[in-house]
Amino acid sequence: MHTTAIIAAGGRGRRLGAAVPKQLLAIGGRPMLQLSVEAFAAHPRVTDLVVVLPPDVAANPPEYLRRPDGRIRVVAGGERRQDSVALGLAATDEKAEIVVVHDAARPFLDAALIDRAIDGAISSGAAVCAVRAHDTVKVAERQAPGGGDAIWISATLPRDAVFLAQTPQAFRRSVLADAVRLGQAGVVATDEAFLAEQAGHRVRLVEGSSRNIKITSPEDLAVAQTLMADAGPRTPDSGLRVGLGYDLHRLVEGRRLILGGVEIPFDRGLLGHSDADALCHAITDAILGACGTGDIGRHFPDDDERWRDAPSTDLLRRAVCLVRDRGFAVHNVDAVVIAERPKLSPHLPAIAGRLADVLQVGADDVSVKGKTGEGLGEIGRGEAIAVHAVALVRRL
Repeated sequence: MHTTAIIAAGGRGRRLGAAVPKQLLAIGGRPMLQLSVEAFAAHPRVTDLVVVLPPDVAANPPEYLRRPDGRIRVVAGGERRQDSVALGLAATDEKAEIVVVHDAARPFLDAALIDRAIDGAISSGAAVCAVRAHDTVKVAERQAPGGGDAIWISATLPRDAVFLAQTPQAFRRSVLADAVRLGQAGVVATDEAFLAEQAGHRVRLVEGSSRNIKITSPEDLAVAQTLMADAGPRTPDSGLRVGLGYDLHRLVEGRRLILGGVEIPFDRGLLGHSDADALCHAITDAILGACGTGDIGRHFPDDDERWRDAPSTDLLRRAVCLVRDRGFAVHNVDAVVIAERPKLSPHLPAIAGRLADVLQVGADDVSVKGKTGEGLGEIGRGEAIAVHAVALVRRL
């Protein structure tokens, strides 16, 4: 299912009193906008993102929003939040079936929150992450004019019936389109769920998170810095990450055998949509997996004509750029090619050198070994070649 995330970051956050838009302020060394974007970019069910920024920022967006795969689209926002979301929806791909709206000022969302919002929208049309109110909730009114600034209780609400709405909020595209049209007709709202309600749609509540705070005031920013320090692995000092990759391709006549970007003389080659370089494919999956940014099928699907007969070294090079956009670089790679024939040892130095060039590492940082299938299974019968790969990446 094609799912698009709209990151609402078109405001200035003047209540925070910062010299720059608040979404660009750093928490634990990274802007809160980047943290919010990364949560969606890494989610396997999110197809693409639209990031709505103040016009001056959109004209020169931060480097982490400039992705070579075009998966992130940047647009200029409007005067109000609902205007920015409307502009974001207009920029989405028409194939998007589910649209998730999230405030950039909530940088502590996680994959489970995104899943619950998407699942709620799929089953009910619209869903909002929310947490139960733990305090007694009072409805207030001011004293009659001329009586001072006193505030008085006019009602007490049943606590069990009160929920505090958060983002992400997810909608079937048609539901959000109805909500946006109502906002454009003059209805003012603080979130899209209210507009969807006013448009006649029922909105489902799904479980939110107490950590999913919205940063509005200097006090909120201080709390966020503390949460980030406690989170540990999300800080810039989290160090190294490991990814695992695997690929298997059938050997057929009439194809060249390409492994690690090197053509190997043989009577058959690997069958696939691209050049079917199983070694590059396994390494690509390993480095993408290390950064939690999906797999080769998401970024280079086998039903996309752009990748038909494409050199897999090109795909691997693009993956290196994706990893770098997430703030990582490849440290080293180790791979095992399992093939009954041909004998790979004469070609391994050339393969390692080619891969080192693509991965932008030293030749000593690439290890490729050849093994046989010992006559067992389709590999042992010489019908296929398989590759296992492990990649270590480091934060820049």
